Amino acid sequence: MTTLTISLNAVIHLTDEQFFQLCQANRDLRLERSTTGELIVRSPAGSETGNRNGRLTQQLFNWADDEGAGIAFDSSTGFKLPNGADRSPDAAWIQQNRWNALTREQQQRFAPICPDFVIELMSPSDNLAIVQAKMQEYQDNGVRLGWLINRAARAVEVYRLGRVAEVLINPDTLSGEDVLPGFVLDLDRIW
Repeated sequence: MTTLTISLNAVIHLTDEQFFQLCQANRDLRLERSTTGELIVRSPAGSETGNRNGRLTQQLFNWADDEGAGIAFDSSTGFKLPNGADRSPDAAWIQQNRWNALTREQQQRFAPICPDFVIELMSPSDNLAIVQAKMQEYQDNGVRLGWLINRAARAVEVYRLGRVAEVLINPDTLSGEDVLPGFVLDLDRIW
């Protein structure tokens, strides 16, 4: 449950296709790529964190299925952000019309789009500053709403497009606001 960052650019520059194939060949690892080309390697989540992540994606998927205005994604999904980074949030959602604007091939790879909504659920081994920087990167690339859930501190950082992050201490629920109208994440099974 550690994160390893490898600087490859001095030796090799991975194309998008090579990075995609690397990820496909190493499905047990969670691979991301920074905007500068650094390879970020994370081991799979621990059992407890995996369960909590499943609980939050379950709620998001149920709402998305009922709402029908977009589609939800789990933590195994990679996105090519506008800044060139390849990132995998723990959960994400994209408006249906934005998703439909992508070609079938783009949808089958790491879609070249920043989600409208993302969630990052901190693992015990995560570094808060690194995850906060990742949330800022999502925000800088156009995410409209993002939640950084820190179970150890029982706190949630709420990221909104064009605004400073707001910290909520021990909330019972989180609202999808105008980005995900009607979505309410019950944190009871997440904490």
